[in-house]
Amino acid sequence: MKRTRTLQGKIRQLVIILLPLFITQISLCSLSFFDTIMSGHASQNDLAGVAIGANLWMPVFTGINGILMALVPIIAQHNGAGRHKEIPFVVTQGIYLAIALAGVVLVAGVFLVEPILAFMNLEPAVFDIAYRFLAAIAWGIVPLFLSTVLRCFIDTLGFTRITMLITLGSLPINVVLNYLLVFGNWGFPRLGGVGSGYASAITYWIILCISGVIVLRMRQFSSFSIFKKFHPISLPAWKELLSIGIPIGFSIFCETSIFGVVAILMARFGTVTIAAHQAAINFAGLVYMLPLSISMALTIVVGFEIGAKRFRDARMYTYLGIGFAVFAAIFFALGLVLFNQEVAGLYTNDYEVLQLTQQFLLYAVFFQLFDAVAAPIQGVLRGYKDVKVVFIMALLAYWIIGLPVGYLLSYHQDFGPFGYWIGFIAGLAVSAAVLLLRLIRVQRRSHA
Repeated sequence: MKRTRTLQGKIRQLVIILLPLFITQISLCSLSFFDTIMSGHASQNDLAGVAIGANLWMPVFTGINGILMALVPIIAQHNGAGRHKEIPFVVTQGIYLAIALAGVVLVAGVFLVEPILAFMNLEPAVFDIAYRFLAAIAWGIVPLFLSTVLRCFIDTLGFTRITMLITLGSLPINVVLNYLLVFGNWGFPRLGGVGSGYASAITYWIILCISGVIVLRMRQFSSFSIFKKFHPISLPAWKELLSIGIPIGFSIFCETSIFGVVAILMARFGTVTIAAHQAAINFAGLVYMLPLSISMALTIVVGFEIGAKRFRDARMYTYLGIGFAVFAAIFFALGLVLFNQEVAGLYTNDYEVLQLTQQFLLYAVFFQLFDAVAAPIQGVLRGYKDVKVVFIMALLAYWIIGLPVGYLLSYHQDFGPFGYWIGFIAGLAVSAAVLLLRLIRVQRRSHA
């Protein structure tokens, strides 16, 4: 990260940070994608078991990951203010916190996974695969959270290209491990869907090792001496991390968990509706990776400028990020309207599913337009360390407005499954408006 004095310089720096973040997010999504696809080729039960296990694991992972993302605005502001000696201490506290959170997740899993799966009344074979898949991936929880800390450190210094290369390099490793462990090739045991859990866990360890070597050996990071000086656990530092991280984690958890709930509620409308809904949500999630990446990039650059007390520069980055996100959303929206059938055809050849998917995708147009406003503002507010309102708005958009309105429209009006989409669009619209007002207030207060 460096100071930029012109608009062109800011655009260039934002793009340099943004593009690797975007590719990294797509790559991380691809890890889960390959697990599911390759498990599906093992058997129908393996596909179901891995899908259920992944749906239980993902909200937990994204929530904890969100807590650790508190490191980004803290490190960014230290970096912008030139307080480089504070950064190793913060990273070390993040490492301690990651280990503690991993321990909490593992202990909770021992007591909760089996009862939750039993409550779902699954077929015995699917229950067994889902349980063993989660047990397998548990071996990778510690390295996964530790690598998140190192990724935050590397990214926040502006070297997002390095974490992109690490994640891209992990993809073929994960695919090969799936090939060996899911199907039992080259003399390895045939573990089916459970093998994808072990493949992911091993991949997480490899990512951690590569990240650790880079932090130790590359001059840009070795000068911070992250692992060379012992820092004891600091409760005040943990308090700051958790005060910022818990609202971030819970806001992400609100977003990821709601779609699992809606998938269950969609079951009453039949298999065709479930398939069409999942296809539309999958595509909307893929498109969301861009505003999400813009949000992450804005946290880094805005936090850097706030730390340096260059408030005008922080405001310029804000306008650039939101403008780029809205422009991209309009571009994707036009593409969805013009090529609606072609996009739906990527997911299915079944006529009924195809027609319904096309209708869901039209709702996705409005969904992503409001996301394009809300997501970048969330990133900017995190750069200011203003995170509580972001959590409240996520809770409001999805659980207080989105789900109840969707339920009422679906069950008590004639909107059917589209009612849930209308509910979420309404929730996101309110959230985007309130977040914009909050951003204006925070900037006026900070820049005064």
